[in-house]
Amino acid sequence: MAGALVAGLVVPLAGLTGFGSEEVVDSLRGLPQQLTAQPPDVRTRILADDGSLIATLYDENRVPVGLDKIAPSMRQAIVAIEDSRFYQHGALDLQGTLRAMIRNHADGTQQGGSSITQQYVKLTLLENARTPAEQRAATAPTYQRKLTELRYAIAVEQQFSKDEILDKYLNLANFGDGTYGVQSAAQHYFGVNASQLTLPEAAMLAGIVKNPSGYDPVSNPMPAKDRRDTVIARMLQLGVISVAEANTAMRTPVIDLSQVRTVPNGCANSPYPFYCEYVLSKLLQNPALGDTVQERDRDLKTGGLTIRTSLDPRIQAAAQRSVDEHTKPTDNTIAAITVVQPGTGLVEAMVQSKPYGEGRDETAYNYNVEKSYAGGYGGFQNGSTMKAFTIAAAIQQGIPIDYKINSPQQIDLSGVRFRTCDGSTRDLNYQPQNSTRSGDFTMVDAARYSVNTYFLQLSEKTGLCAPATIAAKLGMYNAQTLKPLDQVVSFTLGVGYVTPLMLSDAYATFAARGVYCQPLLVTSITDQAGKAIATPAESCKQVLQPWVADGVNRVLSAVMQPGGTGGNLSFGNWDLAGKTGTINNNLAVWFSGYTPNLAAAAVVADATPPYTNLMFGHQLNGQDIADPTGSGTAGPLWESAMREALQGLPVERFVAPPSRVLGSLPG
Repeated sequence: MAGALVAGLVVPLAGLTGFGSEEVVDSLRGLPQQLTAQPPDVRTRILADDGSLIATLYDENRVPVGLDKIAPSMRQAIVAIEDSRFYQHGALDLQGTLRAMIRNHADGTQQGGSSITQQYVKLTLLENARTPAEQRAATAPTYQRKLTELRYAIAVEQQFSKDEILDKYLNLANFGDGTYGVQSAAQHYFGVNASQLTLPEAAMLAGIVKNPSGYDPVSNPMPAKDRRDTVIARMLQLGVISVAEANTAMRTPVIDLSQVRTVPNGCANSPYPFYCEYVLSKLLQNPALGDTVQERDRDLKTGGLTIRTSLDPRIQAAAQRSVDEHTKPTDNTIAAITVVQPGTGLVEAMVQSKPYGEGRDETAYNYNVEKSYAGGYGGFQNGSTMKAFTIAAAIQQGIPIDYKINSPQQIDLSGVRFRTCDGSTRDLNYQPQNSTRSGDFTMVDAARYSVNTYFLQLSEKTGLCAPATIAAKLGMYNAQTLKPLDQVVSFTLGVGYVTPLMLSDAYATFAARGVYCQPLLVTSITDQAGKAIATPAESCKQVLQPWVADGVNRVLSAVMQPGGTGGNLSFGNWDLAGKTGTINNNLAVWFSGYTPNLAAAAVVADATPPYTNLMFGHQLNGQDIADPTGSGTAGPLWESAMREALQGLPVERFVAPPSRVLGSLPG
């Protein structure tokens, strides 16, 4: 019978299976002669810029290691309990296999007998199964499946050495409690690498593979101990260990639950969940990870990728401390800050006041980003921060920054036509007014005091197409609809919905002297072998002439000077520029500012539908907001975050604009 099994694998057992021998032979003749093994699922890591861990993604928690990185005691234990003659027999242990098959047929029990090679084949077929039908076929309790595995086992033994097979098996096996592969199991149960496993630890892990749930030491410590001691006894019986070693090992506690370490899975368990989810949304758009979103999602959870991101933990911590200092999760307003590096587009921090979750005073919304994925909130109206684009348009058109306009408290623009890219527009009933000063102002002073009537008249002179075009080149669009910002008469006072990420990145363009960089979150992706996978790289382009950006920097620097709306936010020896923003009914207030090193935008807003209440009377940091403004409400968040984030960075200076931009003003 053994000889027939080796030769044909089928005929002598046909009667046991209920099939005719000819039928079974025909069935098995069609089998591939070589097992095609898909790479096993391996967990992916998302890292910060400094290499620290942001999140782990996996379907199966597995970290492959070479056999030389697995302790000898582990190799000895698994061979002893699962296939003690593994290195002596061929693809199968005929004595054990036939004994088990005959006994199982005779009394209906299910006795083992599979060699390690056969077990590896079974695990591989199960790992390769993608559909429920394939999974049922891989575990069907039939002799035909067993014979199929035997045929594959012979092919595997011809293709790989015994050590290679053992290595593959130990990296594929289920070791219970959500761990796959011996390295993950060693780290999970004992907090060590597989190379550091002791005899009792190795014996426990070797015992688990027969019944990963039944011998799970976390939920079933007593059965796990009995099984471990069985493994130790078998090792002693085979002469692998001494009596003294066996006795010592059996006296060792099976597990110290305080040492059990679970690998958090997914962005929800990340220290930076909102940033992580936004990164994940960008990765799911990357065609290099698969042709469809489903394929990309699977690759991210099974491909063993290493994904490096732009997040700077030091700057992230600075922004988080600012939010913690100035807000509370129980506030009925939200606060959010994004920090971007000028000249690269690296998104170095992304923080908000409501923590991640589904409970009270928690949220799944990311208030820093556009509505392009399930978690994106989609921004807020941004008020006078839009004046920066009107300033850039005026300078670009040759209007010097000393240009004066009589700016009364209120003006009547009803029916006045403003040029657009497609013609013109007007508002039949529009009588805007200032919330600060009125008078005869230069562009610099109008920005310093955020004079609405000045910038409305300036945008009438420049037309709406120029500032709208500049804003678009600097990455500004409607964060709700993902369409271009509307060219309306009030464009310079705020239009559409924008995000802190969008606004900080746009202002970073001024800091970089007109070089716009698309926001960059994923800086590299490598596979298990360290091979690079394509990812959108740094994408920067000169969209404003440097002297135009220099002029904007000169104007917005005045905002940070004494008497300016951002004068109380100035600190240190830094060159600072910025702009406040407040929308109608004060439902959102902003401060966006920058140095040559960093740009950041902070918003405080009412994010609770139906948005009918003014922010007067809303709470921030547990206190009623008496006067919600960009400088007094959002500004302190920006200031404390930037003050700390800039520590240790070199002091850089803005470049003075040419005289034709300055007019009569000093440089």
